[in-house]
Order: sequence, then structure tokens, then C-alpha cells
Amino acid sequence: MTDDFPDDSPQDDDAPVQEPRLWKGNGWTARVIKNEDDEGWAVAMIKDGEPEPALVGPWTMGRDKKNPKPLDTNAFHTLVKTAAEVLRRHEQQLHAMLHKSTVVSHEGADIKVTLDIVPDDEHPYALLAAIDEEGERIAQVRISASFKLTPASATAWVENDFRKPS
Repeated sequence: MTDDFPDDSPQDDDAPVQEPRLWKGNGWTARVIKNEDDEGWAVAMIKDGEPEPALVGPWTMGRDKKNPKPLDTNAFHTLVKTAAEVLRRHEQQLHAMLHKSTVVSHEGADIKVTLDIVPDDEHPYALLAAIDEEGERIAQVRISASFKLTPASATAWVENDFRKPS
């Protein structure tokens, strides 16, 4: 007798999964989990390829008041949208922390001074650059990642002929 459905058949990892407590699709996994802090339930949203959830939030109890409400299409789409927004805001915040700029006036011209931090695990550093009114870079130096870019520090750097700040 032959088995029409062998157990070792390849699984399609990209196929959507729609189970009461587990949904996969659109690059995301929603998993309903027991809330460790209380009697309730939570839902974790994990972006494909990421080790940690982008979002963990409370999940609704079902009618029996013991088990979680099953996931459905509308809930999954709302969770994907919310988790993607959380990631987008996190990326914007990280970008704002790593890339700063100010404009200073020097000899009648506006000079944009930028600070781009490179967050290397072993040797973080920053690039301090000056850009003229036409958008041309006129100077750049590698400095400590701890350098604080302010209008005063930018002015001092420009007035010191773009020498590396100490």
C-alpha cells in the first residue's frame, strides 16, 4: 500500500497559515500567547527573519472567558499595519539619532554641517562634513562618535578651517 501523503514532503514556508492562534502572511507572523503577567492573553507580531517581536500587546478573551479569541483576517491586517508602523517609527528615531545637521553662516555664506554616526560594535565613529550652498562637500573629517553637534561646535569647526575637533 502506498502513502499518497508522505510525511517528509517539503513544506512551503511562504504559504499563509491561518490557525486560531497562529497566522502567517504578508511577511509577518501573529502568535497568540499566554500573558505571563496575568490571566489573559497577548499577541506577538514578528516580522519574517527577525528574532524578536516588533509588537506585543494584549489580546481579547473568547466567549468562554478562558481561551483567547481566534485570529481572523481583519485582526491580522490591523496587527500587521500597527507592527509595521512601530518599526517605521523606530527606524525614524534611530535615523534621527545617527544623522544630525545644522546650518552656520561663515563669511557671508551658509554652510550646512552634518554629523553621521557609524554605530560599529567595536569602533564607533562619526563623519563631520561641511556642505556649501550649492550642495558640494567642502570638508569632511572622521571624529569620535561622542561628538556633540551644536551650532556653536559647528561654527568653531568651520572657523578653525575644518581641522579635526579635539
